[in-house]
Amino acid sequence: MKRLLFVCIENSNRSQMAEAFARIHGGADVEAYSAGSRPSGKVNPKAIAALKEVGYDLSTHLSTSVDDIPALSFDAVVTMGCGDACPAVTAKRRIDWQIPDPRDMAPEQFRVVRDLIEENVKRLLDEG
Repeated sequence: MKRLLFVCIENSNRSQMAEAFARIHGGADVEAYSAGSRPSGKVNPKAIAALKEVGYDLSTHLSTSVDDIPALSFDAVVTMGCGDACPAVTAKRRIDWQIPDPRDMAPEQFRVVRDLIEENVKRLLDEG
């Protein structure tokens, strides 16, 4: 089983969508988590709507802090825009995806970011 952690600043958009896509495309072979360096405490309704369009209910997710993640060893930790704000987490690989924060984007632009995240997650899962 592959254990993945996706981290962004608020844990309300990018990392939430990445976790969802890891669950969708990885199935039972993946244990996926997401967290924020400074979590907002809620998942963005735009992210919920964008994932609903692809058949995933993101409304069941919670916005959490990296400090709340179980002390596990991850196969990969993927950061998305939190830079030095991301604390150390035990991982075999560390990856930084340069993905813009879609928080204030119009729905059409938000979907472009959603699809980019999905492509990156698929690539990560294919890397074995």
